[in-house]
Amino acid sequence: MMSDAQTFLAQSAKLNPAKICGLSTPEAVMAALDGQAAFIGFVFFPKSPRNIPPQLAGRLAAPARGRSQIVAVMVDPTDEALDEVASGLQPDLIQLHGHESPSRAAAIAARTGSGLIKVLSVREARDLDSAKAYDGLVSHLMFDAKPPTGSDLPGGVGSRFDWSLMQGRQYQQPWFLAGGLDPWNVAEAFDQSGAPLVDVSSGVERGPGVKDPSLISAFLSAVRRR
Repeated sequence: MMSDAQTFLAQSAKLNPAKICGLSTPEAVMAALDGQAAFIGFVFFPKSPRNIPPQLAGRLAAPARGRSQIVAVMVDPTDEALDEVASGLQPDLIQLHGHESPSRAAAIAARTGSGLIKVLSVREARDLDSAKAYDGLVSHLMFDAKPPTGSDLPGGVGSRFDWSLMQGRQYQQPWFLAGGLDPWNVAEAFDQSGAPLVDVSSGVERGPGVKDPSLISAFLSAVRRR
């Protein structure tokens, strides 16, 4: 059975297999939509420079409905936080970027009615073992680089891991590669990892949390040319 996101992609062959994450301005949203990004993401994590209120995210996401899958990025969210984001944004997918267990992930999906993206942090091959517990439970897996020791952020810091660790990996749903991607290396990332989908945040910024529409356009052009 296809996930909602898979169905969306299958019906929208012109879309770029990419997610632009951490959007906070109308200009950045429009750059992502003009570049036909299949996914756009909004961050709800107070420690992140990309954190915005759910109501603002809902207004920013309005032009994207029916054009791109709308993703809420959350870290070990409480039920109260989930309800606020579900009401304010009405996301198609919730990206879980913390230590959410499979049972907690299932409860979040049941509570919100949204699909899920589960992020797994990778530094070495054995870090991929945890994917088994979520494969088939969530709409998509995302493999991101482990942040530097002492970082307050679970991702979005421009770190990358050995992309070749992903080569030949197969999961029940299309998976995302994340971590250290930018317009100049994304084609290489596709080649080395075999990823069906990519996610970018800091790689299209001119400063912490400040998206550059021209870099978003360049990234999506590079994805299309790969």
